[in-house]
Amino acid sequence: MATGSSNASASRAGNPAGQGTGVHGRPAAGQGDINTYMGQERALRAGRLGTAGLLLSVLAATGPLMVVAGVMPTTYGVMGVVGQPLLFLALGVVLALFSCGYAEMSRHVHNAGAFYAYISRGLGGTAGAAASAVALVAYSALQAGLYGLLGFEVSGLLTKYADVTVAWWIPALVTVALVAVLGWLKIDLNARVLGVLLLVEVALVVVFDVAALADPSAEGVSLHAFNPDTLTGAGVATSLCFCIAAFTGFEQAPVYAEETSRPQVVVARVMFFAVGFVAVFFALSSWALTVAAGPSGIVPAAREQSAGLLFGLTESRLGGTFTDVLHVLFVTGMFAAVLSFHNVVARYAFAMGREGLLPAVFGRTSSASGAPGTGSLLQTVVAAAVVAGFAVADDKPAGDPTAPVLHLFTWGGNVGALGVLLLMATASVAVIVFFVRRGAARAQLWRLVASGLAAVALLVIAGYTVKDFDILVSAGPDSALPWLLPAVIGAAAVIGLAHGAYLRARRPDAHARIGLGNEAFQLEKAATTPPPAG
Repeated sequence: MATGSSNASASRAGNPAGQGTGVHGRPAAGQGDINTYMGQERALRAGRLGTAGLLLSVLAATGPLMVVAGVMPTTYGVMGVVGQPLLFLALGVVLALFSCGYAEMSRHVHNAGAFYAYISRGLGGTAGAAASAVALVAYSALQAGLYGLLGFEVSGLLTKYADVTVAWWIPALVTVALVAVLGWLKIDLNARVLGVLLLVEVALVVVFDVAALADPSAEGVSLHAFNPDTLTGAGVATSLCFCIAAFTGFEQAPVYAEETSRPQVVVARVMFFAVGFVAVFFALSSWALTVAAGPSGIVPAAREQSAGLLFGLTESRLGGTFTDVLHVLFVTGMFAAVLSFHNVVARYAFAMGREGLLPAVFGRTSSASGAPGTGSLLQTVVAAAVVAGFAVADDKPAGDPTAPVLHLFTWGGNVGALGVLLLMATASVAVIVFFVRRGAARAQLWRLVASGLAAVALLVIAGYTVKDFDILVSAGPDSALPWLLPAVIGAAAVIGLAHGAYLRARRPDAHARIGLGNEAFQLEKAATTPPPAG
């Protein structure tokens, strides 16, 4: 990174974390106090989230019921790989390796810009600027994609239970407005909302898992899905691409570091627990599907029923009332994921505004709640515009999800997942460079090896994701989508690199501050405070 300022180098060396000190280097006085001389509206509120709140916020983004009801049947049906439970466990190992370096980095750098802050600290401000643009686009795409599916599901529920026919985009836009309101509120209130929805969602999936084991198919409680022989054929690599998307969300923990109590401990603890929980939970639930449908019947059943597979299996075992509740929780689970992604994008926008990667107005928080209000508003406008655009393109009758509802969900979800994959791989490399440059390679050796292995594995999965994008988005052989959609992430990276290069050439002081977080304010203070007389 171009330094452009001797103060930048001194500040990096003197306060690697860039957090937790007041104007004169003293710790913040108490919960909610501000550690920057720029004023209350220029910092997130500290101490708002504990371990439980952060964990629930992170896990909500993974959408457990959405994965079990949507991702798993799709993977079984499209790819025909019975060994899906093994894939979740294998991916859990890969992401645990990634977390070794990523979590250690979170002890040294506390910044709501997480991915791009880590990348800038390791690979320089220009790379960090590119990562910030990719993160903003990827998480926005993930959120926007969910609005399409959520709107369609709510429309279906209204038709079934209230005999009211509405277009999918109406409940989608209502959800955008509701998320906008919650996005302006305190993060601890958001965490409670997410936590309640998540716990009920997980409980219902566990009930299904137990019911499947208690009432298996004619093949009995078979462990065939854990047989390595099931992971053969051309579909395995693409199945990894489907399954990796199910983990998206666990990596968000460092985004909330500035708002957690004891971030050096809490963030790393939450990340490892989230990876372990998601891997085991999804492995067991995907296995329960094979037990309920039978190892030899799961693929044909998934191809026939698609996203209706789980609901069909629960109705025969747990009755119509339970299945109806499951349908409702499917919607609330998506709502929890949407809200979680909204919070993340708002904080990325805040961090970028604070460091000059976006206009300064985005680097401000609400005086009442401490939430990044302008960043939240930006995400609301983007989401509403995307939903409105797909609504205008919708010429299908209400209740028909063929287009553009499924396009919005599959396009947004896969573009977002690809972006997060590339960010994780780049962050793994940045972790290695960061500690090597600090002379800590020997002390952190096993974490650096883990980060290297994770980077290779994640890049391989990203490569297969791009290669098989036509399958992931169900594009025809003559469609341009398999290269146009991944190009969205490429375009974001190029624009970010160009912006970073411009700052490096024309505004080196601003370039040197990328990734510094609140520490950047100390540089600003030093630049604006006149030297003492004499």
